[in-house]
Amino acid sequence: MNFKLIVQYDGTDFHGWQMQSELRTVQGELTAALSLIDGRDVVVHGSGRTDAGVHAEGQVANVNLQREITPEKLRSAINGNVGRDVRIMSAEVVPDDFHARYSALEKTYRYRIVNTPVVSPFWLRYAHHEARALNLERMRECAKLFLGEHEWSAFASAQSDTETKVRNVTRCEVAETMDDRADGRIVEVTVSAEGFLRYMVRSIAGTLLTVARGEMDSQLVERAINEGNRSLVGATAPACGLTLVSVRYE
Repeated sequence: MNFKLIVQYDGTDFHGWQMQSELRTVQGELTAALSLIDGRDVVVHGSGRTDAGVHAEGQVANVNLQREITPEKLRSAINGNVGRDVRIMSAEVVPDDFHARYSALEKTYRYRIVNTPVVSPFWLRYAHHEARALNLERMRECAKLFLGEHEWSAFASAQSDTETKVRNVTRCEVAETMDDRADGRIVEVTVSAEGFLRYMVRSIAGTLLTVARGEMDSQLVERAINEGNRSLVGATAPACGLTLVSVRYE
């Protein structure tokens, strides 16, 4: 049977999603647990990679198992054999042709920034701290430049091994919420696209922060997008602030 899994994890102590020898990864931990449950080596497919330190509220994975087991018992069995910083939130049987990565239509990431003089320890692992003043109107105006189909060389890791760096961004929004634990404002940058390049969302967030601090203007950002010139963009924002929120399917 082919099972679809909704996975949440605190990425702080993981070396990303993708399995790596001798390093703790989310895929590696799930693979070990599911191989034990199924009594054979299995392959767990994720909707996409997340880097070291990046979190997930709605990562999607799928796995084919030979063992007859209900989704509820599978969820309990996996959660009983992995660390407490990763959890299967739900499991369901899906058609054999469902693939977490290749069936995905759109992914949504959210970058969180605690914009207060002092960062609460309760947010330290899950958001980037920025004590300086941020102009959200500048951020929102600049965010509009990222919408649509662009060649994203300026906002991707030089190590990105994809054939094309063209991606279509369908959503790039900046919002703010007041949070009691943070004792102040949390700024959220939400980005959706059919796919992302490595470091792309963190690079967008870092550039929007630079604009919000008045260190760069929108004209320079537009030039960076058009020219693919990475030297023109802001510093890549730290991994701790980034979370994979959801993946959309048919």
